[in-house]
Parts: sequence; structure tokens; C-alpha cells
Amino acid sequence: MKGHASLKTSIKNILLTGLAVIIPIGITIYILNFIIEMMDSLLTVMPVQYQPDTVLGFHIPGLGLIITVLLIFICGLITKSFIGNKLIRWGEAVVDRIPIVRGIYQATKKIVDSMFVGQGKSFKQAVLVEFPRKNVYSVAFVTGVPNPEIEEKIGKNFVSIYVPTTPNPTSGYFLMVAQDELIYLDMSVEDALTLVISTGIVNPQDGVKGKDTKSPDVK
Repeated sequence: MKGHASLKTSIKNILLTGLAVIIPIGITIYILNFIIEMMDSLLTVMPVQYQPDTVLGFHIPGLGLIITVLLIFICGLITKSFIGNKLIRWGEAVVDRIPIVRGIYQATKKIVDSMFVGQGKSFKQAVLVEFPRKNVYSVAFVTGVPNPEIEEKIGKNFVSIYVPTTPNPTSGYFLMVAQDELIYLDMSVEDALTLVISTGIVNPQDGVKGKDTKSPDVK
């Protein structure tokens, strides 16, 4: 009986080890395949006679991704030129005159600048906040301070934070919280994002500073 139990345990451990290897590889392949197929589908906006599949007579997986990257690169080159920069500014001036579109474009541009260009204000600090109720904590990120009008209404000891959802951190909640209600973490923003995306499975080894009324510079 002991030999049977030992064999069963060994088989179980081997299967679990195999799953630990296969699942991350499978998920990575699935995500890459999804991105490639999504980029390939962008080519369907072209007239059928000019689509690569029609011109070449066969399908090349990932061609949409390659063409998209080239278009982004070309767009970047044009934008950096004097004429391209003028055209972009003219286009932004036109968009700025359209009420609803203006708000969406400006918000999106600031986020993208923050993430890729470095011109905006990105996540500054990983924190813990009691959310969605007392004694329940969520990982959040300090994004700055409220604008002057809101500061005047609620006080200057408040900071703006973003509470991401799990496992998709691109959606979440924007909150303004008193500094002394936050727990400032030693872990980096990247480690905190990993914690959120992995639903707590991957735990960074960084510690916690503890409750502190003094926040880092968020101006």
C-alpha cells in the first residue's frame, strides 16, 4: 500500500510540475497568437485587391503585426519632422474644438505620454488603501494631487490614487484619499503591478513601511 501511495504521489508531483511549465508557455503563446491575429485583422480595412493575401496568393501569419509596427515607426518619423509636427498640431487644434472628442483625446494623450514618452506624470508610489470597505485592503498607485479647486474643497493633505482591477489593471477606480489613510509600500510600481496582475500569486519580497502620514513628493 505504501508503494502504491508513493507512486501516486510521484505521478501527481510530475503532473503538477508539467502543468507549472506548460501553463505559462501556453498562456504566452495564446496571448501572442491573439495579438498577431488582431493585427492581421487590421489589414481587412484595405480594399480586397490590395490586401497582402490577395497580392501574394497566400497568407503570412504576423504580417499585420509587421505592417503595424512599420506604420507606427513611419508615423513617428513624420511626427518628428517639422512639417509632420505642424500637421499634428493643426490636427490637435481641430480636435480641441470638438467638445466630447476633445476630452477623450486629451485624457488618452496624457496617459500615453505618461507611459511611453515620459512627458506626463506616471504612477509615483505603490500603496495600500482600505477599499472597497474598512479592514479590506487593495493595492493602489499614487498618481499625483487633486487639482487646485478640489484641493480647496477637501484639503491639501489628500492625494490622487488609482486602484486597478485584477487581473486587468487597465480598468480601475480613481480616488482622492487622505495621506494618513494610506500605507506606503517599499516595493516598486512594477512589482506591485505584478502582484495585481497575478491576483496575488506572485508575491514580491519587498516589505511595507507601515502607516505614515508623510507621503513622497507627488507634485
